[in-house]
Amino acid sequence: MSGWPAGYARHVLDVVDSTLAEAARMLPSLTGPTWILALEQTAARGRRGRSWATPRGNFAGTLIMRRTEEPGIAALRSFVAALALHRAFVAVTGQPRAFALKWPNDVLLNGGKVAGILLESTGAHLVIGIGVNLAHAPGADALEAGALKPMSLARDLDIDVDPEIFLEALAAEYALLETQFTTHGFAPIRRAWLDHAAKLGEVITARTMRDETVGTFEGIDESGNLILQTSQGRASIAAADVFF
Repeated sequence: MSGWPAGYARHVLDVVDSTLAEAARMLPSLTGPTWILALEQTAARGRRGRSWATPRGNFAGTLIMRRTEEPGIAALRSFVAALALHRAFVAVTGQPRAFALKWPNDVLLNGGKVAGILLESTGAHLVIGIGVNLAHAPGADALEAGALKPMSLARDLDIDVDPEIFLEALAAEYALLETQFTTHGFAPIRRAWLDHAAKLGEVITARTMRDETVGTFEGIDESGNLILQTSQGRASIAAADVFF
């Protein structure tokens, strides 16, 4: 690890409603990319407005940065963040084979979900929220039907990682990949993400609020869309929940 990355600010809070909400409150005073870490969240928010609390010991972080590209390009940073998470996990555990990336924005540990990403655009800024089960995993009653089993580093790998230590690892990896992304574009990020993709070449199901597509996971395209080979031909899916 190369230490805390130059040019990135850091704010560590003991308790907050949500790091995403705190990011919105901080926007007027920001002068550069900033990481916010909450040691405890009381009103966190995920995809489609899903809510939960983040207990002490888990990682609840948000990166805020100015958006200089059009929204479609900026949104590809969900893959940058996922790849940074994968590398941070490997750095703190030393177990590269235990982790995989699930489209569009989850990280898996031994086949179960250990981390998730929520990316939002707020005016001229991009906000990347990240939650990681370091010490605790949600119970079955908190899961959607068909959701993967939640995992944690402490329970499933018997590895204790302090949230601030994990932030240092994640911030360092993200900064390196952000430089790669802004210098060379999405192509190298896409290749590296696919190297760690879960269920690549296997049959998966992509569900939206309106329909369901079943097919062989062939990869992601230059826009980050999921590519499935189905009985009706090749399908490109921009947004969905994936099940397998």
